[in-house]
Amino acid sequence: MTKAASSVRIEKDSMGELEIPNDVYYGIQTLRAIQNFPISGLKPLATYIDACLLIKQATALANKELGCIPTDIGDAIVQATNEILNGNLRDQFVVDVYQAGAGTSHHMNVNEVLANRALEILGDQKGNYNRVSPNDHVNYGQSTNDVIPTAIRVGGILALEHSLYPALESALVTLSIKATEFEDVVRSGRTHMQDAVPVRLGEGFRAWEHILTGHQERIKAAAAELAVLGIGGSATGTGLNTHPKYRFRVCEILTDSLKQPITSAPHLMAAMQSMAPFVAVSSALRNLAQDLVKISHDLRLLDSGPKTGLKEIQLPAVQPGSSIMPGKYNPVMAEMTSMVCFQVMGYDQAIALAAQAGQLELNVMMPLIAYDLIHSIEILGNTVQALDEKCLQGITAFPERCAGYAEGSLALVTALNTHIGYLNAAAIAKESLETGKPLRQLVLEHNLMDEAILNEVLDLQKMSSVMSAKD
Repeated sequence: MTKAASSVRIEKDSMGELEIPNDVYYGIQTLRAIQNFPISGLKPLATYIDACLLIKQATALANKELGCIPTDIGDAIVQATNEILNGNLRDQFVVDVYQAGAGTSHHMNVNEVLANRALEILGDQKGNYNRVSPNDHVNYGQSTNDVIPTAIRVGGILALEHSLYPALESALVTLSIKATEFEDVVRSGRTHMQDAVPVRLGEGFRAWEHILTGHQERIKAAAAELAVLGIGGSATGTGLNTHPKYRFRVCEILTDSLKQPITSAPHLMAAMQSMAPFVAVSSALRNLAQDLVKISHDLRLLDSGPKTGLKEIQLPAVQPGSSIMPGKYNPVMAEMTSMVCFQVMGYDQAIALAAQAGQLELNVMMPLIAYDLIHSIEILGNTVQALDEKCLQGITAFPERCAGYAEGSLALVTALNTHIGYLNAAAIAKESLETGKPLRQLVLEHNLMDEAILNEVLDLQKMSSVMSAKD
């Protein structure tokens, strides 16, 4: 054998033969996908690969226990999945995100890598699929059509548990701390971007805490259905070529791997056809993203300045803000947050379109849904973590500036309505704006209220107190 010949191996499929570089672990179907889909350069997300590996591990264990594949081959496949989950051969998953419908190309990439590594573990050579087959052993009792929607579910669970949930929990703690820290700082409220009655700076942070808590609960409620799997449905949801106990055993194994209850879908065909669980999670993510944009814009407004804006709070300066203006620092973490959220909203639209594009027994747009959903979860998690650590935790307030704006707000006249009437209050506000005289001075000049009562009515601390649930 020549040196040139030994650097490649010949693999064949139903379409013919191709030369495969001997140092790679993927096979002929993956190579065809590489050639067919040079689209974006985007490769499968690490979490999505992990999800596929956990599924292949569970199916190999179940099929081995049930006598559907030889024990030594099952053990070798399991060992191969563990090695890759621990960091080996991660560069072997190479199919573009935009690929064959339903995800067959990526699925076969996983099957081929596991088969070839299992062959090595058994002392054989890559490509000897008579010994360990990507289709007959790694993929026994499976189809792209039930593996990929299961992988999206498992990938979503992994991403939520490892990224978004911890980030939200930390941010909620920070917001609670800041709410307490700023509870006595009174600032002018603003509605329609105009002066409004005073509020507590701390209560604004408390409001954000409640908003994010609500989103966390809604995401968890939507994500509950991700734990209901259609694995075992095989090609069309009938369970063809599977052992009767197979799908239940796979769910038991995944329950142990994911450390949460995983169940088999009551109707496998429905679990294969409908993308509704993914749309529900994506919708909840979009809802979170929309409020994160609002919060990030609020942070930028409250920090605007430093000389010509509100500047009621100071966001941490994390990097220089201009290539030409020295000493300028921008609210970059808040800006980044908005951009990520816009991307998540775009992903949600793509997921909704892809979800309704299935026909009969299969949705063939699943590769797009897989990437966009898992990526949405992970970039939102990374964003919330970064915003928390590099922005929220380091926010400081300017109490005197806040109080000055609050004291000077014409909206304080609202508290006088029940004492001097709406029309008198409106006249006082107009005169204050025209003359620059404080509201308090004008009320006393016009003998509209006793000074002691006026001072009590315009007590900013009382005016900005928020009613509790018991009030």
